[in-house]
Amino acid sequence: RVKNDNIPNAVEEAIDLLGGIETVAAGKEQIMLKPNLVAESPTFTTKPEVIQTLARLMQRSGKDVLIGEGSAAAGNFNVIGGETYHTSKPAILDEMQAFVYDRLGYTEMARSLSVPLVNLHTGEMVDVPVPNGLVYDQLTLHHSLAGIDLLCSVPMMKTHTLATVTLGMKNLIGLYPGAVYHSVRSRVHEQCARAGSPGVAYEIVDMVRANKLGLTVVDGSMAMEGNGPTGGEVVKMDVIIAGTNPVATDMVAASIMGFETEEVPTFGVAHEAGLGPQHLNQIEIRGAPISKVRRRLKRPEVVPWQSISQSWGVNEL
Repeated sequence: RVKNDNIPNAVEEAIDLLGGIETVAAGKEQIMLKPNLVAESPTFTTKPEVIQTLARLMQRSGKDVLIGEGSAAAGNFNVIGGETYHTSKPAILDEMQAFVYDRLGYTEMARSLSVPLVNLHTGEMVDVPVPNGLVYDQLTLHHSLAGIDLLCSVPMMKTHTLATVTLGMKNLIGLYPGAVYHSVRSRVHEQCARAGSPGVAYEIVDMVRANKLGLTVVDGSMAMEGNGPTGGEVVKMDVIIAGTNPVATDMVAASIMGFETEEVPTFGVAHEAGLGPQHLNQIEIRGAPISKVRRRLKRPEVVPWQSISQSWGVNEL
């Protein structure tokens, strides 16, 4: 629980409940923290103090820390005159990512920690295999993702009009580099929709399988309900959720939001793909019980990708 608005204390307690950084990052030397900075507004993005606290904990344990993101969009970059475009141009993507980092306070925070900020959109890329991929046999990713020992996904707790919820696994959509797949990833969603992806689940699960996702820390200090990930209403949740299994952590977070596991397409696809656990009763819960922190959030108006594919991210810059 976040008590008296002290988010850093709650983050530290959540990690302690897992056994501490020494346990969750045992044998890992280089760790990337991946916040959800979908665009430039602090209303629907991961709070810097969550990332800052995690970075400090990891540094105290002798870990080498990076912060990486590939934001989806920003005003006057690929959102112009109310229209959202897709682009693969490095000049636009570089300036856009720097702007988002600056606007949300990440540039100054990273400087104070001496932690590199990585733009996952551009730069040296490598091909990474996707074991038993649903759509992709391999994905082209920023080289830093191949070099780290552990990826830590740090999303803001939100509902989502395509995915139902966006949590630790959905946050990895930000790893699709715009220079390769175009940001706002409309081309990725289009390709996966043709393959039958329900609720953008195939593109999520393939990206999870391609990476070393071993820690998820959900920023539930505030949450977005209704038509997230950007157009909903923000409510106070006062909770931080941490776990080492990405499916389990997201299932617990979704339950705290008032969703049944069966409501979220990503969970069904992950389970069919052999990723567990299958049920909440298979998950060890430490700290506050779900029943004490649950708040049923307003449901998003869930729509299939095809219903917005002709009006959002269609034109290219």
